[in-house]
Amino acid sequence: MINAGPQNTVPPAGANGGQGREVSLALVERLIAARHGESEFSARSLVNGDVAVGCALTPTGVAEAERLRDELAGEPIDLCVTSRFERVRQTAEIALGERDVERLVLSDFDDPNYGRFEGGPLEPYRTWASSTPSSTAAPDGGESRLAIVGRYARGFRTLLERDETSILLVTHSLPLAYALAAREGAAPGPRVALVGYAKPYRFDAADIARVVDVLEGWCAAPTW
Repeated sequence: MINAGPQNTVPPAGANGGQGREVSLALVERLIAARHGESEFSARSLVNGDVAVGCALTPTGVAEAERLRDELAGEPIDLCVTSRFERVRQTAEIALGERDVERLVLSDFDDPNYGRFEGGPLEPYRTWASSTPSSTAAPDGGESRLAIVGRYARGFRTLLERDETSILLVTHSLPLAYALAAREGAAPGPRVALVGYAKPYRFDAADIARVVDVLEGWCAAPTW
């Protein structure tokens, strides 16, 4: 397993507003991205952005990961990328089954640092985020939405520049929701829909490049 951790080295997000951004001619052809299965925190609509806090899958989440494994049975996978969180890595382990696939851990795909909201209900955090400029960090050491989106942009650029043909990304709801919105060219917003558990979404190389370009553009835009 390769652990890229917080030291990921990729070009800074939003350096030219995401307009006409040159991307490398990588060999990656397809990305399958999925949220983790139901976890002990998400089952109770609680947030967990502290990687030191254990949060495994529920029995329902295990079953969801097993269904993902079945859905991916005929799909070639050259690399599996995850965040650092237990629920994500557990989902990936189940989804891959007996496959011998290289692993890469990227902290850029971690859930947000929720600051004061850590461990609490999701809705108060979403209410705060919806009424706060994107450049404002969550109280008590949390992240701003701009910082979060910047991480996700770096993460997807890392995937775009990999030389594996087919990549499985297992991550959290928020990076996947932003990626789906960016692929559709949506305007940035403080609130995005939650993504269903362990459901695969497929992106080709052009889709990934568009996600990178749009997210980097959001990071360079005025506060939103």
